[in-house]
Amino acid sequence: MSAALSTQPLVLGIESSCDETGVGIVRGTTLLTNTVSSSMDEHVRFGGVIPEIASRAHLDAFVPTLQESLHEAGVTLDDIDAIAVTSGPGLAGALMVGVCAAKALAVATGKPLYAINHLVAHVGVGLLDAKNDGGAAAGLGAGELPENLGALLVSGGHTEILRIRSITDDVELLGSTIDDAAGEAYDKVARILGLGYPGGPAIDKLARQGNPKSIRFPRGLTQPKYMGTAEEKGPHRYDWSFSGLKTAVARCVEQFEARGEDVPVADIAAAFQEAVVDVITSKAVLACREHGITDLLLGGGVAANSRLRELTGQRCASAGIKLHVPPLNLCTDNGAMVAALGAQLIMAGIGPSGVSFAPDSSMPVTTVSVPA
Repeated sequence: MSAALSTQPLVLGIESSCDETGVGIVRGTTLLTNTVSSSMDEHVRFGGVIPEIASRAHLDAFVPTLQESLHEAGVTLDDIDAIAVTSGPGLAGALMVGVCAAKALAVATGKPLYAINHLVAHVGVGLLDAKNDGGAAAGLGAGELPENLGALLVSGGHTEILRIRSITDDVELLGSTIDDAAGEAYDKVARILGLGYPGGPAIDKLARQGNPKSIRFPRGLTQPKYMGTAEEKGPHRYDWSFSGLKTAVARCVEQFEARGEDVPVADIAAAFQEAVVDVITSKAVLACREHGITDLLLGGGVAANSRLRELTGQRCASAGIKLHVPPLNLCTDNGAMVAALGAQLIMAGIGPSGVSFAPDSSMPVTTVSVPA
């Protein structure tokens, strides 16, 4: 790749880690198109994502999504400088579809192929010069990352706090969930409350009608034995756990039913949501303060949650931390974030992965891209 191209590479990104088939195209840090085909409707009756159904949906959706993306960007495959694909973490079968498609395109076109980390891509998307959704917080914007940057990623499969020293080769995991991710907890509690799937939007909407202080649900891993002190940190100081919270909601509903009383669904939804966002934001801000993080990017599908955005903003402001939130359509899984990280790798002079790599469903966040 020429020096000129390496400064503003035209990159096609492919995302298939869960139930969204995403193809995005960026030129350097400029977003040209972001096309997503979701199979969510096919999973509704099961109350969650079924890996086999998701994989088959990717097979059906990939070519039309690719064609639409190229058309919207006004480019052809010949124009593309490089291809980037999510190689992990994610659902094994779903990842395989995207990786195989990317390899086929790379072999057919002779374009270099980058196998990248899905989680780090959620951070890379913040560098795109894309219009925000009008909220108070904004993405990082085109250009260099802030010097002391952290990332709070909250989605159906991940809840993690990261320290980003270099988006291309130095990402540190500070804390994560040890069981359910926040999004999973939302889905399971929504099922308990009879709200259907996906649970996040349903609970967020209903919670506005309820009293979050009506019930005090537990905040997992906040006891002193887990937290420790700033000098002697406990084993789970920056970690989360939501499985006990889910169980507490189930027992609460059972108690109302056993007494023959109407279940206060709105109050339970509000109290549950407050428990989730309270512990997420408090631990994230704690990690930032103790690691000198002055800028925090909030990403992942649950970043659409109104209460999470509100409380994160309040607590970051109180702690003197600048909060950044990309546009909502770039917070959920998409191909643009994959292309964005691919472009960053190219501009940093990092070589492609080749075609011999395999998808890794448990790819660690410290592996930004797969070396050749």
